[in-house]
Amino acid sequence: MGPHPVTVRHDPALKAFASDNYAGVHPEILAAIAEANGGHQIAYGDDVYTEALQDVFRRHFGERAHAWPVFNGTAANVVSLRAMTAHWEAVICAETAHIHTDEGGAPEVTGGIKLLTVPTPDGKLTPELIDRQAWGFGDVHRAQPRVVSISNTTELGTVYTPEEVAAICTHAHGLGLLVHLDGSRLTNAAAALDVPMRALTTDAGVDVLSFGGTKIGMLYGEAVVVLNPEAATGVDYLRKTFMQLSSKMRFVSAQFEALLSGDLWLRNARRANAMGRRLAEAVSGLPGVEVPRPVQANAVFAILPRDVTERLQKRFRFYTWNEATGEVRWMCAFDTTEEDVDAFAAAVAEELA
Repeated sequence: MGPHPVTVRHDPALKAFASDNYAGVHPEILAAIAEANGGHQIAYGDDVYTEALQDVFRRHFGERAHAWPVFNGTAANVVSLRAMTAHWEAVICAETAHIHTDEGGAPEVTGGIKLLTVPTPDGKLTPELIDRQAWGFGDVHRAQPRVVSISNTTELGTVYTPEEVAAICTHAHGLGLLVHLDGSRLTNAAAALDVPMRALTTDAGVDVLSFGGTKIGMLYGEAVVVLNPEAATGVDYLRKTFMQLSSKMRFVSAQFEALLSGDLWLRNARRANAMGRRLAEAVSGLPGVEVPRPVQANAVFAILPRDVTERLQKRFRFYTWNEATGEVRWMCAFDTTEEDVDAFAAAVAEELA
């Protein structure tokens, strides 16, 4: 008997605006996985693909950069932050930070890391906002601030400029703190600003980076990227302890190589960002729709009547961001097309009418 055919259980033409995680895998990355598939390679990261991956990351983030592939973004953040902190130390982050709101308490529960949160108007920390939690040094009754964690893009779709990241790093380092960057959408931020990724990380003074691949076209896989070797210890061991050591790591590394060796990451990010702008422009003029936040990358936040949201969600999947205000979030992905955006915008107009 031959191989059993795979049953396609969804409409491949159907697109959603809930998350860039909903998208499939970019064909060039699927091809890279297939090309890495022949024969045997040493397991647990001692393969030739993972060895080559270090050069790929160094070209983007500098000669001192070292990358450890992991399965998912939560793990990239927890392993990064645990490697940067002692058990009595804490992490300062925005109140909207993914590590605080959307990781099921993983930093606290599995990492044992205290988070010190700060309200922000736009999801972005500043030196002044950091100072709201950067105190109590030497006080045995307070978890000791050790790391500032920022996200770029932020959870509210805003983008830190290189100058803003550098100001945070300079201020944090002056206080004896380290800086971690949650870069699940770093590619989108760099594309939006038309700068190299190292301008937002290494060159700005970031110490450790969680680099995201899944949202920008990979099947699975993120990476802990240590930019300052003095800022993190024991990543090799922590990755295993946190159950993130992939046995067949060549398939994660081959994806990263396909994404980062050329301009695939940039092409994908530019497409997602452009579709975000197109969607914002299409709905901004509709009566009954408010776009309360700047659209700087691939996320569009909107406020519309609840009954409209409920009807629209039966046609397209997306999430309500704030139940109290009726604010929703629409995400565009690397495979979102102009036709997808126009169809969705037309549906919004129909439901409003």
